[in-house]
Amino acid sequence: MEIQKIVQSARDYYNNGKTREVDERIKHLKLLKLSISKNENKILEALKRDLNKSDFEGFMTELALLYEEINYICKHLKKWARPKKVKTPITHFPSKSYIHSEPYGVVLIMSPWNYPFYLSMAPLIGAIASGNTVILKPSNYSSQTSLIINRIISEVFKEEYVSVVLGGREENQELLNQKFDYIFFTGSPNVGKIVMESASKNLTPVSLELGGKSPCIIDSSADINIAAKRIAWGKFVNSGQTCVAPDYVVIHESRKEEFITKIIDNIEKFYSKSFDNDEFPKIITNRHFQRLVDLIANEKVIYGGNTKNNSIHPTLVESNWKSKIMEEEIFGPILPIITYKDLDETINQIKIKERPLALYLFTNDKNVEEKIVNQINYGGGCINDVIVHLATPYMPFGGVGNSGMGNYHGKFSFDTFSHKKSILKKANWLDINLRYPPYNKSIKVLKKFFK
Repeated sequence: MEIQKIVQSARDYYNNGKTREVDERIKHLKLLKLSISKNENKILEALKRDLNKSDFEGFMTELALLYEEINYICKHLKKWARPKKVKTPITHFPSKSYIHSEPYGVVLIMSPWNYPFYLSMAPLIGAIASGNTVILKPSNYSSQTSLIINRIISEVFKEEYVSVVLGGREENQELLNQKFDYIFFTGSPNVGKIVMESASKNLTPVSLELGGKSPCIIDSSADINIAAKRIAWGKFVNSGQTCVAPDYVVIHESRKEEFITKIIDNIEKFYSKSFDNDEFPKIITNRHFQRLVDLIANEKVIYGGNTKNNSIHPTLVESNWKSKIMEEEIFGPILPIITYKDLDETINQIKIKERPLALYLFTNDKNVEEKIVNQINYGGGCINDVIVHLATPYMPFGGVGNSGMGNYHGKFSFDTFSHKKSILKKANWLDINLRYPPYNKSIKVLKKFFK
């Protein structure tokens, strides 16, 4: 079916009102969970073929959070969807006010290749919970996962309710030429700008989940054993192809050597066997692989750097603020390490760069914690951990500035895909004439109401 017809079919289905019943939304979310569960092995096989993910990593990073998200939303959705009564100013007496959450309509979701299943389904869950119809465009790079996504969606939803569009740039551009009521995009800042420009032609609101160079600061008071262990996991999971991965470490010079020793120990423990056995996640394409190899060639390698079958062994490089590797998001298993003496100077260096999607701080100093949180703008982050701030339905996940706009997860997904419609209901038994012309009344009477 032509893309234009797919979009029109989704709009017709939405206009028929069939997605507005909350019970229907919950039913389809539960059916989606059932279908994901039934197809678990096929999903994990697809992730293995696309990214060489192990079954454990695939389940942990792509499926477990989806089950939790669906359960949480189904439990609370009826409450969220009810009209919310709010206070009414005395100047509007006698009346009542409430906020009605209504779906936007036809939503376009464009998902990336690095977590191809999770980052397709997570926003889809929010869009369905809010009562929208959806056109889902998964990445062409992760083609095997896109096929299983298409299969699951066709099992659960009518085509006019949720439709999957497969393909590459041509299909992406054709979709962006259509009129949608909301666009949710996950990807790079450069493509995000194109999406936003296209959306502006129809004044379509957007959520942009982008990325950036997320710093990881380790101060002199940090527990280096914990920092090295958690960073070794968070940086190199999915071969570093994670939008919230620590992009680089900035460590107090007094702890540098200890940290390097400890993180190498953890890398050896976590990944060396899987890399030798071709079980370490691979870089998605030859082009992405070569870009990372070129980055390593320009840096002073402390550890790692060897490659095998489009995989790169976890790599540590000694770096500085002016290094080439600090010019763009790495998005691979390469960790630059920069030392500092003065924390204020480090804060200023981070502020010079675009606002990151995440920031991580390892410290046992409350004053340092408060300084970092209060002085640097970033999407979200952790104190004494990495990445896990996104694995909760109770907090919003999203970027700021160049790292994105808008947020989702849990109730925040419902809010993102819902328009908040304000309703004031006035009684008829009293109608004060003060507001009506002719305006020959004393202004003193009017001022009494507003002072």
